[in-house]
Amino acid sequence: MNLLHISHLQKTYNANSTHPVKALKEISFDVNPGEYIAIMGESGAGKSTLLNIIATLEKASAGEILLNGQDLSSLTADQAAKYRREHLGFIFQHFNLLNSLSNRDNIYLPLVLAKVPVAEMEKRIQPLAASLGIEQIIDRYPTEVSGGQQQRIAIARALITQPDLLLADEPTGALDSNTSNEILDLFDRVNANGQTIIMVTHSAAAASYAKRTLFIKDGRIYHELFRGDDSLKQYQEEISKTMMTLTNGGE
Repeated sequence: MNLLHISHLQKTYNANSTHPVKALKEISFDVNPGEYIAIMGESGAGKSTLLNIIATLEKASAGEILLNGQDLSSLTADQAAKYRREHLGFIFQHFNLLNSLSNRDNIYLPLVLAKVPVAEMEKRIQPLAASLGIEQIIDRYPTEVSGGQQQRIAIARALITQPDLLLADEPTGALDSNTSNEILDLFDRVNANGQTIIMVTHSAAAASYAKRTLFIKDGRIYHELFRGDDSLKQYQEEISKTMMTLTNGGE
């Protein structure tokens, strides 16, 4: 069974106005458990809208979206909030950590909201901190650590809920190239342990770490690539070529 099933998804803003905006026109694809997918496209192509719909932050105008068989479009606002806490993990470009909380408490936050017992929080954080290399900074504050370390804390916060699906929106966009590579290597290891990941990125270098890349143009899936046995360099070149064709209006 597919983890995520998206069929004929559409999203129109200002639908009842004289100038409706069709952000997504016809999106269909499936995601299997353990996949690592990158989504690319020019600014305004619909990438963020698609991610927001998967994240239950927005509702589609038409089409079907199922996560583990759950119809996401049927959830009320309260149900969607609960579903996000229990089934989805989020990583953002600018980390979205609370500076008033320690790194440990930032990581615990989604579990606190879900009213998970303290003993269970402590049980979960220990192996996670070790795997992400953050044991030494866990009781410091976000302002006391580097951007790369902040992103590691954000990744821990996303993973501590043991999500069905990890959603990453430009996760390396605020980082230098060396730190970006460290974070992407980390994603690679997380995925190798079975975590399903969907990452929106404008970077061919970042997308090359994924196993499959979807390209969106004008609200539709324009093309998709599979990494297969390609090296990171080979796959990055293929991604770059496809993006160049897309940008130049090729068919």
